[in-house]
Amino acid sequence: MISTVEELEDLLSTPTEEDVEAASSLDGNLVILGAGGKMGPTLALRAKRAIQEAGKPFPVIAVSRFSDQEAGVRLHSAGIEIINADLLNPADIARLPDADTVIFMAGRKFGSTGDEASTWAMNAHVPAMVAERYSMAEIVAISSGNIYPFMPIAQGGATESTPPAPVGEYAQSVLARERIFQYFSQENDTPMTLLRLNYAVDLRYGVLLDIAQAVYERRPVDLRMGMVNVIWQGDANSACFRAFLYTDAPPNVINLTGPETLSIRWIATRFGEHFGMEPEFEGVEGPTALLNNAAKGHRLFGYPKVSVEEMIEWTASWIVAGGVTYNKPTHFEVRDGRF
Repeated sequence: MISTVEELEDLLSTPTEEDVEAASSLDGNLVILGAGGKMGPTLALRAKRAIQEAGKPFPVIAVSRFSDQEAGVRLHSAGIEIINADLLNPADIARLPDADTVIFMAGRKFGSTGDEASTWAMNAHVPAMVAERYSMAEIVAISSGNIYPFMPIAQGGATESTPPAPVGEYAQSVLARERIFQYFSQENDTPMTLLRLNYAVDLRYGVLLDIAQAVYERRPVDLRMGMVNVIWQGDANSACFRAFLYTDAPPNVINLTGPETLSIRWIATRFGEHFGMEPEFEGVEGPTALLNNAAKGHRLFGYPKVSVEEMIEWTASWIVAGGVTYNKPTHFEVRDGRF
């Protein structure tokens, strides 16, 4: 079991052989934009360790406002260059260092309802400035499966060829992010990969934690979004780091999630078994859900190394032990696109 944050972050940031092999292909600086979020710090650490193990001399540069100052301190102590910047400020964008490869993780989701303009600015305007600033680099940009329509359960999830049909302004702004990157990729011949991710799981946040906490606290588990895909954040980190191997102009689009279509009811029942209690439910499973088919990604990156059963077992143990969480629910059950 994982008992401390240090153990968790070490696991999330330990590079695989594939990561080290990919690092050997890097030709210059790696800049990670939005590196202070939930996924960014361990991705930056994994990249740094992979580059070191590959014997490459190139720095990893983490850019963020770093509202969580501890994250910046941890990255700096690991030899990662830290730049405090507001990506909505053109002057901050202009002073960023050159890079051979850029990973774009900046974005806004929660708090969008009632402040839609800020969400559109972060999710659509910032990508335009970044794409112009780094027109000569390779860009890997995190997108979201939220741009897809709800899919019939029996179809197994949207593929990269499924036409987008975003529900709500957050998802619409994410599609705008993609379109902006696509435009500049085509205009400037900038190689890019767009990763449509849902949902990354860490013991401190994620769909599995949301469900587990509800079961443990004897709150009803919402069944409206009856099925879900998840992927361990360490596996998502690995794919994100290696995605520069598959950039193209116009951008290469890749779904990023686990291979299973998981029942919310089944997940809650498994947590109930770990906790020795019967889960409570509310609502009824709908005939559709927000689901991704990541077969293309699995062909390129391989199957995730951490299984769903391992994630469930680790999460249950973490909750029983009183492990720290971010207190940031995913709202996976939302069907009207309002976050």
